[in-house]
Amino acid sequence: MTATISIAPVRKSLLVQATPERAFEVFTAHIDRWWPKSHGIGSAPIRRIAIEPRVGGRWYNDLEDGTQVTIGRVRLWEPGHRFIVSWEISPDWKPEPRVALASEVEVRFVASGEGATRIEVEHRDFERMGEAGGTKMRNEVDNGWPAILKLAADEIVRT
Repeated sequence: MTATISIAPVRKSLLVQATPERAFEVFTAHIDRWWPKSHGIGSAPIRRIAIEPRVGGRWYNDLEDGTQVTIGRVRLWEPGHRFIVSWEISPDWKPEPRVALASEVEVRFVASGEGATRIEVEHRDFERMGEAGGTKMRNEVDNGWPAILKLAADEIVRT
């Protein structure tokens, strides 16, 4: 009998003063303006960060040495509402080409009162990395997502 493991998803949210459509646009189309360039998995510093706005599109970094590194691929794309991307990063913070081992990130943009939006992130499927690796990754992104959301929120209200 094979035991299956279950690792709880990471769930974080933050309220911003913007419409869901605007918050979605800044979060995705303008990710290069707010995502920290210090948070890379490639062999060189990050020059540019991009998400291709379609199912099957890549979330990737252009690196200063002219190469690219894939962070994940878009699995669902609903502008103004939500998107889902694979997180093709190993527990050692290296590119993970084995998609079966990728975790998944869903970002939702939920209208919340007059002109406000709640950005909700759920990062899940850590068990695909195995118990030790999945637990390590979960703990690290649990600590990282609040700061990432704050950076996105700051850019949303600034623009």
